[in-house]
Amino acid sequence: MLQVNGIAFSYLKEKTVQNISFSINKGATLAIIGESGCGKSTLLKLIYGLYDLEEGTIFWNKTEVQGPKYNLIPGMSFMKYLAQDFDLMPFITVAENVGKYLSNFYPEEKQQRIDELLEIVEMSDYANTKAKYLSGGQMQRVALARVLALEPEVLLLDEPFSHIDNFLKNSLRRKLFAYLKQKEITTIVATHDSTDVLSFADKVLVLQNGKRIVHANPTALFSNPPSKYVASLFGEINEIPGHYFDQKKPMLLFPHQLKEVKISKLKVTVSKSYFRGNHYLIETNYPEGVLYLESEVPLYPDHELCLDKKFQ
Repeated sequence: MLQVNGIAFSYLKEKTVQNISFSINKGATLAIIGESGCGKSTLLKLIYGLYDLEEGTIFWNKTEVQGPKYNLIPGMSFMKYLAQDFDLMPFITVAENVGKYLSNFYPEEKQQRIDELLEIVEMSDYANTKAKYLSGGQMQRVALARVLALEPEVLLLDEPFSHIDNFLKNSLRRKLFAYLKQKEITTIVATHDSTDVLSFADKVLVLQNGKRIVHANPTALFSNPPSKYVASLFGEINEIPGHYFDQKKPMLLFPHQLKEVKISKLKVTVSKSYFRGNHYLIETNYPEGVLYLESEVPLYPDHELCLDKKFQ
């Protein structure tokens, strides 16, 4: 189990990470989400041991994670950290990059391991290509394979799919997270992509201004977000005054949670329709501002609607 207990860290005077605590069981996947600059990348670096903690402790089982003050080479040997810069060696091949830290004592086993990893990241056809000739997305996939080569106990991923094309991203995600579950590798992934969170994470840690906002199951968090900030990390969100639904508190509703009805207090006027593939996102205006809903067909500007929530 990974245990993070009340940790804090600052680059200058203001705390970048403050009083964060959580734990992760072996083989589980934790997603860290939050707005840019909230401390996601810094938290990963602290867990890996690249920086010294100002407060708190981090333990993997009974081993304490310690920073540069205690380790000549920062970073814990049982962890691997994939940063947003891939740190590949440009003048050697893809296969050589992946196998860089594998033992040469058993060359056949080493080659099998390289082939297995390249298949997972869908880079088998580029095994003999020098890294300098790869695109950013291809480099990111090779870097993923390399951090998996020695099967770390803990894997830390910082925006691991940010450079990868959408048509490859979904397949790669499924293969990668299935492999991590099979090998029981504890994984922490910092991401802006809600698909990473909802589809593959066992738990979600939400950060804001370096503080932990919530640590919860992704299904529960999406179904009942505690604030507009948390809800906005999963897509467009409407904060609608409660009086439209005969209640005191405002309601947080995603566009798909609204439906057209014949009569209601919530009356809106269509301003724009945005094609989203399998539906249209409809932008509307009402007395409190802008409100979004989904529709199977485009709606024309100035069209008036009455709306209600779908889910009680």
